[in-house]
Amino acid sequence: MGSIHITACPVCSGGNIHPVVELQDFSVSKQAFAIWECEQCSFRFTQDIPDQAAITPYYKSENYVSHSDTNKGLINRLYHLVRRFTLRGKRTLVERESEKKSGRLLDVGAGTGAFLMEMKAAGWDITGLEPDADARKLAQTKTGLLLQEPDTLFRLPAENFDVITLWHVLEHVHALHEYLDQFHSLLRKDGVLLIAVPNYTSGDAHHYQQYWAAYDVPRHLYHFSPRAMRTLMGKHHFSVLRILPMWFDSFYVSMLSETYRKGKSNLTAAFWQGLKSNLAAMGDREKASSLIYVIKKTS
Repeated sequence: MGSIHITACPVCSGGNIHPVVELQDFSVSKQAFAIWECEQCSFRFTQDIPDQAAITPYYKSENYVSHSDTNKGLINRLYHLVRRFTLRGKRTLVERESEKKSGRLLDVGAGTGAFLMEMKAAGWDITGLEPDADARKLAQTKTGLLLQEPDTLFRLPAENFDVITLWHVLEHVHALHEYLDQFHSLLRKDGVLLIAVPNYTSGDAHHYQQYWAAYDVPRHLYHFSPRAMRTLMGKHHFSVLRILPMWFDSFYVSMLSETYRKGKSNLTAAFWQGLKSNLAAMGDREKASSLIYVIKKTS
């Protein structure tokens, strides 16, 4: 299988890059991967990642809930319980930031389609892209939703969408710059791009270090800080207007991280660490475990 060795920062092209931590793929392969960081823009990335043709087997786990929609295990049951609440929150966010109660929405990395069904029920004209064939099939079986393959992104008409969303997806995209250029083309002049990604500058990331579940190597190719995200968006004629915390993520990530570190779950320790991370982020929301970036075109 092919791998990609990165010799310059994928965001700013800086050459001052170095390894910062080595960690394991806990959920599928058990292989070790190194995280590297750019001194210039603070962007982090997984080194020697599987290329596009080789990455698929790393997603083949029943526990990968966004593709399997599994309810097995306490952590996944809690995930589904919280998701019912967060779906309404995402719809409210879309409506607030777009200043629309309906419109055309593109969701990239739609999983099994839960968010798109929420938006469809609210009256939005929806389009969803999902790379995993099993997830697309499950979405169609459960909801009748016909998700399309990712390459469809480059065949969609320009200036066709009011909102484009990526919920924990951008960190998975090999063609990072090509996708962002296409988002710029697809968004209407006053359109909104909403990107949610983990934040490696968070309190829970600092606490768990190589066991922090949101590194999720090698599926997560990139690891963003707010500074790196602003740099990346600027290069594609976007501006970050607001950064919003995802408060529930610290608890979910801490539950997984405790399991990776100890070999078994510890809900008490995970809840306490998630709470500490959130309390610290209340003084600086850019330190939350995961962040939503509200982005608009600058030209």
